[in-house]
Amino acid sequence: MTRVALAFSGGLDTTVCVPLLEEEWGYDEVVGVTVDVGQPEAEFAEAEETAEALGLEQYVVDAKAEFASVCLDSVRANATYQGYPLGTALARPVIAEAILDVAQEHDCDAVAHGCTGKGNDQLRFEAVWRASDLDVIAPVRELGLTREWEIEYADEKDLPVEAGNEGVWSIDTNLWSRSIEGGDLEQPGHVPGEEIYDWTRSPAGDSEEVEITFEDGYPVAVDGEEMDPVALIDHLNEVAGEYGVGRTDMMEDRMLGLKVRENYEHPAATTLLNAHETLESLVLTKEERDFKKLVDDEWSQKGYEGLVDAPLMGALEGFIDETQTRVTGTVTIRFEGGQARPVGRDSEYAVYDESFASFNTEDVGDITQNDATGVAKYHGFQERMAAKVLAKVKGEGTEAVTDGADWSEE
Repeated sequence: MTRVALAFSGGLDTTVCVPLLEEEWGYDEVVGVTVDVGQPEAEFAEAEETAEALGLEQYVVDAKAEFASVCLDSVRANATYQGYPLGTALARPVIAEAILDVAQEHDCDAVAHGCTGKGNDQLRFEAVWRASDLDVIAPVRELGLTREWEIEYADEKDLPVEAGNEGVWSIDTNLWSRSIEGGDLEQPGHVPGEEIYDWTRSPAGDSEEVEITFEDGYPVAVDGEEMDPVALIDHLNEVAGEYGVGRTDMMEDRMLGLKVRENYEHPAATTLLNAHETLESLVLTKEERDFKKLVDDEWSQKGYEGLVDAPLMGALEGFIDETQTRVTGTVTIRFEGGQARPVGRDSEYAVYDESFASFNTEDVGDITQNDATGVAKYHGFQERMAAKVLAKVKGEGTEAVTDGADWSEE
């Protein structure tokens, strides 16, 4: 008996894949695998109902804890892609690993997904699966299916499926973000209404402050209450979302080179990223911050590509781990007008001393204000010299310009 494990959500794409895998690829049995990374309960109910109607053997894997761990790793790397926190991108490898585990446990010959040939998710799934010895099948991509064809096929086969949100938008939800695309949103000039949002309210004039505690770069508590990663993310999604925090409307450059219009909600992610970067600014030196920006950008790119297990990531995280040993302390965030704004920070590792920085203190130790005079004289020295050389050359042709002038004088 041949068996294939299908990434199954109960939506249109994965539902039509079930009979197609049997009819077009000849598999005797299709096993549906639904992975929980924080989707709404209604989606699991829909998937279960659809699987039952199809006579599909379905396995549900709880991977929320694994996904939350990856999300908090992304906080330590200040990870964003073109300005928005990575949500779907980080979830896909977690989902793919869970599906592969089920496939291998149940002696499947292949794994399959319902992704199109235009998106990023096909690449993220397959980067994990192609490291195994199982066949990889992508029915929607390989048959060149359109959404219209799938709807007609589902009607002909009397498949128990709706096109998702009455077919208006394509929505992907997990702990870290909620993405909305499709319909009128595909038009860059279309201004969406409030109806596309679910996690965030329209920003108003009220405000609230919360204190977030970090240990070694990981957020561990809110307002002094320790929480596990899943609970902490859920809590901040709810609190920050009430103030309209974490909305992104952007033109995104996908890995295949396509430019697409995307809308996102990510209240907790925005809050934690802002707080973490603020704490780093207090405890890391300028050189560390400058170099870590390069490391963070590389981490973010690999995360976006779904290559979280790439050898480069291990090297990048080695540097990140070393810097995060001092990213311990608290940050006060104010939710106001759609912003999660840092308004206070504290750490025993602060590279800061008020007595040195304050305008109201006298000279400290062996450092005096007058010590800066020499620095000021040399600052910009080459620039001043270059300007004088240029002026002299323009004024005197090709004659020598080294006339013994004191270039340090203005």
